[in-house]
Amino acid sequence: MNSSSTIPTTTDASVIYATYFDANYLDRGLALYQSLQRHSGSFVLWVLCLDTETEQILRELDLPFMRLLPLAELEQLDPQLLATKADRLKVEYYWTCGPSFLLHLYRILPNAQFITYVDSDIYFFHPPELLQQKLGGNSILVIDHGYIDSRGGGRFNVGLLIFRRNSQTQACLTRWRDQCLEWCFDRFEQGKHGDQGYLDEWPNLYDVTILAPNAAGLAPWNILQTPVRLDPGGLHTDQGPLYFYHFARIRRVNRWVYELHDYRFHRTTLSLVVRRHLYRPYALALSRAEAQIRSVGGKIRTGSAHNVNTPAEAIRKKRAGDVPLTSLARYQRFMFVIGPWAL
Repeated sequence: MNSSSTIPTTTDASVIYATYFDANYLDRGLALYQSLQRHSGSFVLWVLCLDTETEQILRELDLPFMRLLPLAELEQLDPQLLATKADRLKVEYYWTCGPSFLLHLYRILPNAQFITYVDSDIYFFHPPELLQQKLGGNSILVIDHGYIDSRGGGRFNVGLLIFRRNSQTQACLTRWRDQCLEWCFDRFEQGKHGDQGYLDEWPNLYDVTILAPNAAGLAPWNILQTPVRLDPGGLHTDQGPLYFYHFARIRRVNRWVYELHDYRFHRTTLSLVVRRHLYRPYALALSRAEAQIRSVGGKIRTGSAHNVNTPAEAIRKKRAGDVPLTSLARYQRFMFVIGPWAL
């Protein structure tokens, strides 16, 4: 079985990744693991299991390059974190946990010279270790949101962050944890949204490498302005390899259908390359992940930690301006997964 989080299980040769998710995102977390297996070398993916169902299923799967940390264990180690739980919505508490989780890993993994945080709905298409090289001699790597519309929430996206082991990283993680304990909510307020707005100050406080999204990984909020092509070496932008894509806000409709549930896609059509070579592989990865979950008696969840009544969700809904149900644009929002095929 997966070893206890209190025992360092990595070596200097291992690349350490960290993520967190609950049962609603378990399929996405397993898809992330698949992409690391395909593209990474010697790696360990640490998972903060946000509910007991996630922990039980992952322990049953007993994946060789995955280590588990139950949420209850982190809460026991960080009572100040637990104290914020009562006044936060589920997704807000999850975000609050992130910096505490990373700081905990920093302490228990003394041989890890780098820790890369990744959201569970990220999927890699090229070796992610190459992003570490882009860090250069700096302490922290962040990626610009590259928004195509005006919104709050900060310049940088938390989806992927790389930390080098040194005093600056320790100071950064400690400060970020304290800030999130004080304020981490699903609303836009004074340039903040959840755990993200705090990253805006990092370039002024620490040695930070900033990447444009088309030099690392894209997402729904910037894919429409960035041409993606399929080369013999895989997916590329004009800045080089597309290392990853942040598959935010994909919604599972049923066993065979996934919806691109993002307002930016409601009135446009994605390119054929993006649909066939970016979204289709991910849909198939989710289908494989669901088969893994079922193989150990787990159930497939279709929910989300987001509360539909938060101010931020109200803004997203207003922006959606949904199109008629019969329109071609709405059809283009769907991916169909039938057996081994995806359209």
